Amino acid sequence: MPRAYIGVDVGTTSTRAGVFDEAGTLLATARHPIRIWHEAGDIVEQSSQDIWDACATSVRAAMAEAAIAPDSVGGIGFDATCSLVVLDRQGEPLTVSASGDKQRNVIVWMDHRAIAEARLINETEDAVLRYVGGSISPEMEMPKLLWLKRHLRASFDAAGHFFDLADYLTWRATGSLQRSTCTVTCKWNYLAHDRGGWSAQFFKRIGLSDFVNEKYARIGTEIVAPGTRLGAGLTRIAAAELGLSPGIPVGASLIDAHAGGIGAIGGRDGSGGASDVNDRLAYIMGTSACIMATTTEPCFVPGVWGPYYSGMVPDFWLNEGGQSAAGAAIDHLLKSHPGHTEASAAARSEGLDLIDFLERRIIARAGSASRAALLARDIHVLPEFIGNRSPYADPDTRAVIAGLDLDTDIAAMERLFVAGLCGLAYGLAEVIEAFAAHGVRSSIMIMGGGASRSPLVRQIMADTTGLTVALPQTREPVLLGAAMLGAVAGGAYASIGETMAKMSALGRKSEPTAPDMAAFHTRKREVYKLLRDVDRGSRAAMADIARG
Repeated sequence: MPRAYIGVDVGTTSTRAGVFDEAGTLLATARHPIRIWHEAGDIVEQSSQDIWDACATSVRAAMAEAAIAPDSVGGIGFDATCSLVVLDRQGEPLTVSASGDKQRNVIVWMDHRAIAEARLINETEDAVLRYVGGSISPEMEMPKLLWLKRHLRASFDAAGHFFDLADYLTWRATGSLQRSTCTVTCKWNYLAHDRGGWSAQFFKRIGLSDFVNEKYARIGTEIVAPGTRLGAGLTRIAAAELGLSPGIPVGASLIDAHAGGIGAIGGRDGSGGASDVNDRLAYIMGTSACIMATTTEPCFVPGVWGPYYSGMVPDFWLNEGGQSAAGAAIDHLLKSHPGHTEASAAARSEGLDLIDFLERRIIARAGSASRAALLARDIHVLPEFIGNRSPYADPDTRAVIAGLDLDTDIAAMERLFVAGLCGLAYGLAEVIEAFAAHGVRSSIMIMGGGASRSPLVRQIMADTTGLTVALPQTREPVLLGAAMLGAVAGGAYASIGETMAKMSALGRKSEPTAPDMAAFHTRKREVYKLLRDVDRGSRAAMADIARG
């Protein structure tokens, strides 16, 4: 009997489920929103129970759309944002919020409450930090854990389990406390190479010796490769909640962007053969964006996370650049423009979402996706609303916009939109150049995430970076990557590498266009660098003024 595989993806604002066949063909998808508490700028919290309930709703809906029986499912995999889940010793939610609300037991990846703790950790200059580009980010889990210890000590002491969200989901599905190499290596400072494991010296130096004393029981004592079959598969309770059969194999998890990387970079090329993953860069765009490259030997790139051994593809090293705000930056730019209400109404009247509406107008006016960038000749955006993740590792960076006028019509909104896309492309180019300067080189970039389906986005990225930009054949590479975990756990394929080659392929490509567009972007990048100087200079000028 043909088998199907389910991938479950938990993003920042919603959960999604996808059902795939053994060849990687998408059979059905479903989405369900999740609740988010966003307060005082830096505080972003969620509920693990709400997230699990949304996963269950998504899976049930996708299975209904696929119209297949639960006993035809051969495996399931989960991916999620790198958010911190806190549970008590009975596995119940434990608050991470000043409100005391137990529902609010997840510190979301984009929560920057732990900037001071990240600085304290970086001041130790511990050798472990070499494997996060030399500087830990407040988006990672150790600063968040240290914040809890310093500011919510009761919750820290009462906690029985600290999970990365993706590992929480597999625990909820199977009861297994095993953690994924992907999550703990990329976000918890675990050293997967040379039997490094957890570093007792590091924990002691950063003020978290509690974990050493308890032999790491609350953060993970058994670390396994992504796709490893966990426990006895779905428990009866989890199966009932998901609408599936007990015992279905569950694979160890991946971070969401890394699932997108797995679902994208190993695909068959146009000739039907498999290409070297080390020649391919993955650019996964969502609320934030991740830029990921694999190498056979470790490459140390200052300001870029990693190198992580087996952080994404088993037995390869991963360098992970990123942009803390990508889709979130564009959404914020558009919502802040006076033309937003008018443009949204016009888009609805044509049955389009706002982005599609704007892009169709922009490309029609410019004559091509490539030349659309010329609309942003006189407006420039440094779109770093919540800091620079790479290659400067500066969480205090903020956005700068130059060239605004008093125009409030849709055309002015279109210019701002294009300028924002250019700003994201220039940040991407900085990461790629940092990669190349330290031996991480690629000739093709595989894009995933919602924005990747935009011909305008792909062309601006190609013209800016000089790389060929390709789409995965599937329109859902993140969900496919999660489903691949289930396929490995279920025994359909022997390894992640084999699964990538069998279940994925490359699709449409965008090539860099005329030299005049490359010259245009080079000139705009000079302005982009000036905006970064303005941001740094303004912060320096005001540094000794107390905050109100």
